[in-house]
Amino acid sequence: MEHPMLNIKLMSIAALTTVLAACGGHGDDKLADRVENAADVRATVMEAKADAINARAEDVREVGERRANAIDAADVNAASMTEEQRDKIVANEAPAVK
Repeated sequence: MEHPMLNIKLMSIAALTTVLAACGGHGDDKLADRVENAADVRATVMEAKADAINARAEDVREVGERRANAIDAADVNAASMTEEQRDKIVANEAPAVK
């Protein structure tokens, strides 16, 4: 899942980092700016990954809810299934209903 906003943010931060690194000032100021900007880039990447993981987690929840609703709607006889069959359905390794 590619995130166009992440690419735009990263390019903007990279451009800003380059501009700031080229500005005048003392060597320590430049180094401090570079350190701070690099940390900002890493944090932005982490936030984007977290957003992607949260979106995937929500998708997993929605699939689980739909599968559970399908089982209820089909009035599946879970008592007639083996433990292994039920476990595979729970683990999303087998269809919820046939």
